[in-house]
Parts: sequence; structure tokens; C-alpha cells
Amino acid sequence: MKKIFSFFLLFTVLSIFSQTENNPIVWEASINKISDTEYDAVFTAKLLQEWHLYSQYNPEDASQALEIIIPEGKTGYKLVGKAKESKTDKEYSEIWEKEEIFFKDNATITQRIAIVNADISSVTLEIYGQICKQACIQIEESFSFPLDGKKLEKEVVVLDDKSKNLTQALKLDLKNTALLKAGTKTDDGSGDSLFNIFLLGFAGGLFALLTPCVFPMIPLTVSFFTKQSQSKSKGIFNAILYGVFIVIIYILLSIPFHLIDGLDPNILNTISTNIWLNIFFFVILVFFSLSFFGFYEITLPSSWGNKMDSASNVGGVVGIFFMALTLAIISFSCTGPILGSLLAGSLGTVGNPAFQLSAGMTGFGLALALPFALFALFPNLLNALPKSGGWLNTTKVVLGFLELAFAFKFLSNSDLVGHWDILKREVFIGIWIVIFLGLALYLFGKIKFPHDSPLKKLSFFRASFGVLVIAFVIYLIPGTLKDPTWNLNALSGFPPPQFYSIYEQESDCPLGLDCYKDFDEGLQVAKETNKPILLDFTGWACVNCRKMEENVWSDPAVYNIIKNEYVLISLYVDDNEKELPKAAQFDFKKANGKIKKIKTYGDKWSTFQVINFKNASQPYYILMNADLEILNSPQKYTDIETYKSWLEKGIENYKK
Repeated sequence: MKKIFSFFLLFTVLSIFSQTENNPIVWEASINKISDTEYDAVFTAKLLQEWHLYSQYNPEDASQALEIIIPEGKTGYKLVGKAKESKTDKEYSEIWEKEEIFFKDNATITQRIAIVNADISSVTLEIYGQICKQACIQIEESFSFPLDGKKLEKEVVVLDDKSKNLTQALKLDLKNTALLKAGTKTDDGSGDSLFNIFLLGFAGGLFALLTPCVFPMIPLTVSFFTKQSQSKSKGIFNAILYGVFIVIIYILLSIPFHLIDGLDPNILNTISTNIWLNIFFFVILVFFSLSFFGFYEITLPSSWGNKMDSASNVGGVVGIFFMALTLAIISFSCTGPILGSLLAGSLGTVGNPAFQLSAGMTGFGLALALPFALFALFPNLLNALPKSGGWLNTTKVVLGFLELAFAFKFLSNSDLVGHWDILKREVFIGIWIVIFLGLALYLFGKIKFPHDSPLKKLSFFRASFGVLVIAFVIYLIPGTLKDPTWNLNALSGFPPPQFYSIYEQESDCPLGLDCYKDFDEGLQVAKETNKPILLDFTGWACVNCRKMEENVWSDPAVYNIIKNEYVLISLYVDDNEKELPKAAQFDFKKANGKIKKIKTYGDKWSTFQVINFKNASQPYYILMNADLEILNSPQKYTDIETYKSWLEKGIENYKK
């Protein structure tokens, strides 16, 4: 179990992605008649180099095994036992601790079919499974086999009239669409926001340096490089190269997310708001926080460290690279929680999450690498380092409290998206008060954990930090009241929105505004009141949406414009637990021919945003009139003055 938890950064999220349009596997199929009542369906798969397709005999609790099934509703035939397979390979998996069975290069699977109804003219089979390289992709293929000898074709889904009509109704006849392509002064995940993510990653790397897994390795590693080099300049070069490799290794961790991001405009939004994935992150961060408290240790498989350590003995550049990889693996029990928070947080950010993650990983790797290069250039600085001791464990426990606090953000995401009404705003803030009160008590020596040394004297730094934590707790307390003296704007995006409260609210819209959560309903109101529309693409788990609402919309001038001049339509693209009425559910055919089931409000509004505005980010704001004329260029996450001017320009264009 520990190995599964510790490997989640590189595997868990990747394994849940749907099938890619550029699949590294190509299928061919045919059917052979054995007798009047039996046929063999033959599937041949060609795989790209180094990709593995897992066998139907792969053990449970390992990579997803191949499965051949008859689609629901298809009758008149049945499967005869399991399919026959061509040659497979076996390899022990350190992750699952089992011997896995898989195909590589190519595979041939033969499934015997028995006909029980002589009147049928074709049979349909579906194949499910998983192929893996660095990333894992689920496969789902459907084949229709004619029994009269005609050419085999893949199953083609034809939309019924209901789906065609509802698809057409989803598309708007927009006018003045040139404005949709116009540039806006926004924070869309590039520029300053990427730099901010970089700084957060850098800060995380600095925290990691102060953990017991990393800090003691600084003098040891630098000393090793200095001694093994033939000259001072060579030692400096090797240490700098070592630092560069550390940065590269952490950047490489984000590469799979760039490959996956291109599969579907909504894929990362879907993942970041997935209820069970958010619960998983909650459990992971709680698991890590308890480790930081000293209740147990988390380690990667020892064989990984041994293999990397052996490889590091190779001379030259290759040996230095493996030394860097060894550091990354050995320090995982301390850096894993910080990287996990960075990974989970980037999935919910505005802009391109893959670039956000790369920026954060670069900052993290740079913060880890700098000391090695710095101390190599100035070896005497090593003497100024404080000795390892109880302060390292104190740092680790403090990180444990922070991990525990952040964990509840992911549980809150699940609660919001699932409409469970459990972790309301005041409950969330109350939990944070308890956590940070516990941190203050720890800093003042009132609480101890397993690896703490006896606290003989309270240091100035520890006491000062404790006072700051107490001040933060006092800052949080008004957030639990019905009419708080302040709105915790500094924490916007972390607690649930203000309207998600245990106290009765005027409306379930931000700041008590009137809003409509159905586009057609809001459009009708705009026609009746002769007002323009502020179309707000938002999400329950969208951090930057909350920041806009609580920091920008709350400005009196902005608030009054929205309240008095616009009809506000807020469409929640991640509302994936609330199903549409059966009559409103339909199949949507994407440009690549694949079918997307529109079953929930989140399905509908996320698709609505993509097909009409060619955008899948949130927050995303559109100004239009009731005749569907665009009044201004789109707006995203921005500041008060920019947003206010944008709204006023929309009113001006509307009156013209």
C-alpha cells in the first residue's frame, strides 16, 4: 500500500485518462466461420515501441486487464470462454508487487462466438483494456462483424433525432464574433501567473531543503563531488552539472501532462473536479501529514534506490545524472508531499495546467539544486550550516500541519461538486482554526510528536512564529460568524464560497446577486428586462472564480454595475453530479467522430462553452445582448480596474 501511495505522483492521475485520439495502438479485426453456429473473431493489435498492452490474464490489483464483452442490449450470440492470446511477456512490477502479463510490439486475440439466434446478421464486440509506457491510456474499441461475408467496419454510432435537435439547440447563432478573438488584458496562465507558480514551486523547494531527508545530504554530496574531481574547476563544473540535472529531473515529471493536455479541451478540468480524485488527494495529503508528524515513514521501494545508487558509480556525465536521480528518489519521503500539493493544485488553476505544473516543477528543482552549486563554488560556506538536529524535525512537523490544512481544500472540492452540503464555509474555516491552533500549541511546546527532542528553551524564532500563527487564528474566527467583520479576502479560493453557508442566504449566487444557472432562462429575462448579459463560465472547485467573486465583484463599483446593469448567467462547468432531466440528456458527436454523453449540467455547459466560444478555461466572461451580439472581447481572471472598465465598455456598446 505504501508503494502505491508513494508512486501516485507519476501514475495515479495518468491512469484515469480516457483514450487518446492519437493512440499508440492500431487495431485490425476479422471474423472466421468455424461452423454454422460458431465463429472466431480475430483482433490484431500493433503497438508503438516500448508500449505494453496488458493481457486478460493480468493479475487483479495491477494494471487493467484486457476484456472482451458483448455490448448491453445486444442479443442472439454469446462468448465461448476466454479469448486465446498470442505470445505474452512477463515482468515483475515494483509498483504492484506482482508479476504482470502483457503484449509488446503486437498482439493477436481470438475470441470464439456461439450463435444462439440464427436470424441475426452481425455480432458486435467491445474491447476494454490499458496500454502503458511512461503514461497509461485506457482503450475502448467497438467492432461490428457481419456474418454474411461483407467487409468488416468499426461500429458507427448514428445520432438519433433527439440528439441531433439538442445538439443544434446547444449552438448559438452568435454575431460580432470577431471580438471573441480579440486580445484582453487577462491573467490566463501565462506571464505573471506562470512566474507566480514558479515562485510557489521555488518556495516549496526551499521548504524541502529544510527537511531531514534533504538537508543532511548537502554537505555530503558537495564533499563527494569536490573530492572526486582532479581539480577545483572540475569539481565546480561537476557540482553545477549536478544541479542542472536535478532541475531537469523535476521538469521531466511534468512532461506527460503536456502530452495528455492535448487530448480533450475539458480533460484537465474534468480531472481536477473529479470527486473521487479530490478525495484521493485528501487521503494522500492526510497520509503524508501523519508521516511528517512522525507516526510512520514513507519510502519508495528500496530496490529503486539501490539501482540508482549503483548507476551513480558510473563515471562522467552519466554517473552525475544518476547521482541527481538518487537524490530525488531518496528525498521522496519529504519532497513527495510538497510535489503532490503542487500537482494537485495545478490541475485546478486558470490557464494551461501543464505549463503551470512545469513552471512549479522548475522552481522546485531550482531551489533544490542551488545549494549544491553554491557550496561547490564557495566550499567554506559549508562550515556556516547549522548542524542537523531537533530543528529539522520541527520543520517537518510544521509542514505536516500545513499539509493537513491543504488536504481539506480537496475534500471541500468534492463536497462542492457533489452537493453534499457537509463542509460548508464556516465548518471549513472552523477546521482550519483547530489545525492552526494545534500548530500554535506545538510551537509553544504544549504538544509533542514521536521524534521531538525535549524542548528545554523556547527560541525567539519559534515563539515569534507561534505568535504569527495565533494572529492567523484570530483572523479566521470572524469567518465562522453569520455577519463577519471581514470576508477573509486574503484566503479567497481556499474556503468554500460565501453563499455556501450554514446560515440562511438571500440567494445561492455569489455575493447575494441575482443569477440564472440556465442559459435559456437568463436569455429570456434579458429580453424581458432589456438588459445585456454577463455570461459567467465558472466552477464549484474553481479557485480563481472565487477570487474574482470575492476580490473583484465585491468592489462596490463593480458590484453595482453587475447588479443593476446586467443579467448574470452563471454556468457551472464542473457540475457533474447533478443530472439533467432524462428528456434533456443526449449524445453529442465531437469533431473526431467520438460520442460524448451529455448527462449532467456540467457536461452540457462545458460542451456549450467549447463549441460556442472555443475555450475551456474558468473563469471566463462574455458580454452579449439578447440578440446574441458580442459586446466586448472575453475577459478572464484580472484586476478590479480592468474588469470595471470592461463592464462599462460593454454597457456603452450595448447602448449604441
